[in-house]
Amino acid sequence: MWLPTLSELKQVAVVRRYVGAKTGGRPRSMHLMGSFMMLPDRKLIRFGRLLARDARRITDDGLEMLLDFEWRSRSTAAWLIGLDRRTRFRERLGTLLLESEMVYVGGAYCFALARFAEEQDAALLGAYLDRYLPQLDCRYDQDDAMGALLHLDERRGTNYAARFLAPGGLWESSATREVDPAEKKAYMDELCAFAESCMTGAVNEWLPRRRRFLDERGA
Repeated sequence: MWLPTLSELKQVAVVRRYVGAKTGGRPRSMHLMGSFMMLPDRKLIRFGRLLARDARRITDDGLEMLLDFEWRSRSTAAWLIGLDRRTRFRERLGTLLLESEMVYVGGAYCFALARFAEEQDAALLGAYLDRYLPQLDCRYDQDDAMGALLHLDERRGTNYAARFLAPGGLWESSATREVDPAEKKAYMDELCAFAESCMTGAVNEWLPRRRRFLDERGA
């Protein structure tokens, strides 16, 4: 008879606590894929408040357990890390992004690096684009990485993305060449603005910005 180990039981408890928490009948991990943008105002405020609380509350050990598990757990961990700006996880997230072992999670890694917004994060995003933009049969998270890099450039007054977007650059011949980098930057801008509003307890002040963002896109 198989019995789970103590570490496995702890991991299950952490997943249930931080990944499975529900808003509007859907688990947190699903909302973090982008659907939180469509939540009604009151539910979105509550979602943001609980997200910020858990970002501060979860231990580093708990985050490690999530990063060692499946894609929903990894995505949630990356969000919590980004929200609380736990830059000590930078190299781990950069490695996971480069490895691209699981679907649906790369965008969360890019969000966390954009939220850190330091030179090391630009280097990690650039390394990812250098590796995957030339691989025309691999359309992974190049667009999210570009959005994050452009967001970081604007915040820091740098120009790391230019070499990829210049005529003849890697973006021009990549599998994501038809994606508008400016649109991906705008989306990353909103994710980071939402994250900041969560951590400062001001999601209600972000709501008009959310509305403008959606209206401009006919959502």
